[in-house]
Amino acid sequence: MSKKPERRGLGRGLSALMADVQSAVEDTDDTPVRRDMLIPIEHIVPNPDQPRRSFSEEALEELRASIAEKGVIQPLIVRRHTQKADHYEIVAGERRWRAAQLAKLHELPVIVREFTDTEVLEVAIIENIQRADLNPLEEAMGYRQLMDRFGHTQEKVAEALSKSRSHIANLLRLLTLPEEVQGALREGKLSAGHARALITADDPVRLAREVIDRGLSVREVEKLVKGTGPVGQKGGARRPGAGGAEKDADTRALEADLSATLGMKVSIDHDGQEGGRVSIAYSTLDDLDRLCQALSQAG
Repeated sequence: MSKKPERRGLGRGLSALMADVQSAVEDTDDTPVRRDMLIPIEHIVPNPDQPRRSFSEEALEELRASIAEKGVIQPLIVRRHTQKADHYEIVAGERRWRAAQLAKLHELPVIVREFTDTEVLEVAIIENIQRADLNPLEEAMGYRQLMDRFGHTQEKVAEALSKSRSHIANLLRLLTLPEEVQGALREGKLSAGHARALITADDPVRLAREVIDRGLSVREVEKLVKGTGPVGQKGGARRPGAGGAEKDADTRALEADLSATLGMKVSIDHDGQEGGRVSIAYSTLDDLDRLCQALSQAG
């Protein structure tokens, strides 16, 4: 199994790292690096751990047109490449770099910062979450990376990004959905509200297909999942507890919270007044490894 991640503080602090990015153009302190350098665009490479996986062609075209007319107004934040001399890795500003390539620019203005590998990852994730129009799954993956790679808790992430803990938890729960449902969400066939309603369903894939085919509203999906009302009678899919009884709201909320924390599907079934079972479903050996780490940390 992989090495247990070190639970640490926020290094220089997430807010301090973002302040570096946000105020770099106005920075006037006596730093040992040059500011607002012009670098050949072919000497700039993207961050391989960039959390954003898709870039809207329409948005890039709009940015390209703006850059072609006015140039790149805000410099990219970069650090020196660890393996290639005279090359730089993007910390913040990959969209500008991509759009500048489309505009056929030969040089780009950059601010060079001395970030560690950990700081680069943190800034890349946070910069996307705070500034870019991420889809719900990309945002959730950003939060999950902060928690898994750097040992941040939901509370710490929420505090650092000025988000509510419930917002973080609700998005993380989306990652427990099957890949087909996540794909429908990523493609815009399902909204985040639809997807959240499907999290506690017994067969979210089947229900997601029905939601898409019938064009159901979020409220109708909630009824379908709970097995209530006319829609639910067609295929209500609440998983019962022991003895066939429907799970109470507290049990479902606890399942959802544990699922968000672990990033895996969690089911709680009561055998009687006090006893019961907690089932955790993992998809890969990496998930099992992460589960073992979480359990060992809790001990």
